[in-house]
Amino acid sequence: MNTYKKLYSGNFLFADRLIIALEDQGIVPVIKDEGESARMAGFGSSNLGLKDIWVDEREYDQAVQIIQPLLSEDH
Repeated sequence: MNTYKKLYSGNFLFADRLIIALEDQGIVPVIKDEGESARMAGFGSSNLGLKDIWVDEREYDQAVQIIQPLLSEDH
């Protein structure tokens, strides 16, 4: 059984950029998008435009190294 750790939570546009960077390095993240899930189910959500990125805990340290430069650019 895999255990996942949250890597990022925030703006969906920036999250998509991080997801691409992770996938380019062979890491397949799990994405949680409550706003989109609620929309598809016909409910409202206060989390529109936000995504959570989770990665396998065995890949977490590598994932942090991949996204750290991108996070620095954003701020």
